[in-house]
Amino acid sequence: MIRNKWTLALGVLAMALNACIKDHNPQPVLSENAAAFREVSTTTLGGEAAAEISAYDPATKRLFTVNNASKALVDVLDFSSFPAKKIQSIDISTLGGVANSVAISDGKLAVALEATNKQANGKVIVINTNTLTELKQITVGALPDMVTFSPDGKYIVTANEGEPNAAYTNDPEGSVSIIDVTNNYSVKTVNFTAFASLQSQLVAGGFRTFGPNAGDFSKDIEPEYVAISEDSKKAWVTLQENNAIAEVDLISGTILKINPLGTKDYSVAMNAIDASNADGKIELKTWPVKSYYMPDAISYFKIGGTGYLITANEGDARDYTAFKEEARVSTLKLDPSKFPNATELQKNENLGRLNVTTTAGKNSAGLYEELYGFGGRGFSIFNASTGQQVFEIGKALEEEVIKAGKYDDSRSDDKGVEPEGVTIGIVNGKTIAFVGLERADAIAVYDVTNPTAPKFLQLIATGDAPEGVLFISADKSPNGRSMLVVSSEGDGTVKVYQPDLL
Repeated sequence: MIRNKWTLALGVLAMALNACIKDHNPQPVLSENAAAFREVSTTTLGGEAAAEISAYDPATKRLFTVNNASKALVDVLDFSSFPAKKIQSIDISTLGGVANSVAISDGKLAVALEATNKQANGKVIVINTNTLTELKQITVGALPDMVTFSPDGKYIVTANEGEPNAAYTNDPEGSVSIIDVTNNYSVKTVNFTAFASLQSQLVAGGFRTFGPNAGDFSKDIEPEYVAISEDSKKAWVTLQENNAIAEVDLISGTILKINPLGTKDYSVAMNAIDASNADGKIELKTWPVKSYYMPDAISYFKIGGTGYLITANEGDARDYTAFKEEARVSTLKLDPSKFPNATELQKNENLGRLNVTTTAGKNSAGLYEELYGFGGRGFSIFNASTGQQVFEIGKALEEEVIKAGKYDDSRSDDKGVEPEGVTIGIVNGKTIAFVGLERADAIAVYDVTNPTAPKFLQLIATGDAPEGVLFISADKSPNGRSMLVVSSEGDGTVKVYQPDLL
C-alpha cells in the first residue's frame, strides 16, 4: 500500500514537472530530418554581388544581407513570413568602400567595411537592428574581410586581410582586431610580427610566405575568416594564402600559435581529382601533384567535451599586376628525373591545363621537381586544441557532386567545386555541417556528430555562386523550425531551406 502511494505521488510530481516544462517552452522540440532540407523561400536582391553574407536577428525577425551590386548597402529582409521580402536598405557607402561581412548579437549589427583605399585601415560599423541607427564606428586593420561576435556577445572580432595594391608597392600588415563591446567598444588590433622568427620552421610544415614581401612576415600574412569557441575565450583565424590557421586568445588579445596545414596528395587514390577542362569528360584520377589546403571559411563545434574546427578548403592564388603566381603545368619546365613522362603529362587532356603555383617545387636549375596546386576541393576537420587533422574528405565530396549532375567540368583545371563557406548547426540532436560549393551552386550537408567519420546526407541546389551560409536554430527561428539561409553573390538571391519533419 505504501509502495502504491509513493508510485502515485511520483506520477503526479512527474506530471506537474512536465506541465512546468511545457509552460516555459512554448515551442515543442521537433523531430527534423537533416537529410531532407527543402527550399521554402527565394528573394532576389539584384544581380551579381547583390547578396553576399547574411546575419539574422531573432528579436526583430529580420535578415541583414550585404549588397555591393552598386554601392555598399545592407539590405533588410522581413523574415516574419515567407517568401521573405526586402523592407529597407542601410546605405553605408559614404563611410568607406565595400562592405564585406555582417554579424549580429543582442540587437547589434556589426558590418565590416573596407576603406575606399583598400590598403588603409577599415571600420566596423555597429547598428541597432530595431531602429537601424548607428551606434558606433570602430577603426580596425586593413581590409576587414570577415566579422563575427563571440557567443556571449562581449567581443566583435575581424579578420583583416591586408591585401597589397596591384603594383605591390603598398602591402599592409595582416591582422586581427578584437573589439570589447562591454568596454565602450575599445579595440585591440594584433599583428603577426612575433612569429617572424619562426618563419623557417613554419614553412617546413607547409606554411606559405612568398611574393615581393616574402621577407616581411607580418605583411605577407592574410587573415580570412574567424571561428570562436563556445566559451568565447579563443578564436581561430584562417590565413588562406599562407595555408594555415592561427589561434587567438581573446581575453589577453594575443596570437597564441600558427598551425601550418601542409598539402593534400593527389597521387593517392582517395584524393583523386579531375585535372583537365579539355578532356571532354569528368573523371577523377590520381596525379603527381600536391595541393595546399588554403581554407576560406572555418567553423567551430564541440563533441563530447572536445572542440573541433571544420574548414572549407577553397584555395586562392595571388594575382596582381606586379606579381602572379599561377601557371599551367603545360608551360613549366619539368625535371625529367622526377617526371620521366613529362611530354605525356603536359598534354591538355592530362595535367597540362591544371593551374599550379610557380613559387614552390622549382630547383636551382629552374626545373620543377614537384607541382603544387591551390585548395583541397573539399573540407577537413581538425582537433581545435592540438591542430591535428582528424578527417579529410578526399574525393568523396566531388563524387557526390558528380552523382548529382552538379559538377562543372570547366572548373576542373582550377579548384574543382571550390568549397568556400561552412557553418555548423544542430538538427534533431545531431551536429550537421553545411559546406558551400561556389562552383557547383550547391550546399553539401554532412552529419559530423562523429568528427572522424562524417556521413553525407544531402546536396542542396542553391543560387549562383553561394557565398553566405547561415544556420538559424529552431529556438531562434521565426517559425520554430531549423533554417538554412544561403546568399549567392552570382545572382543576388537569398534562399531559405527547412528540413522535413520525421
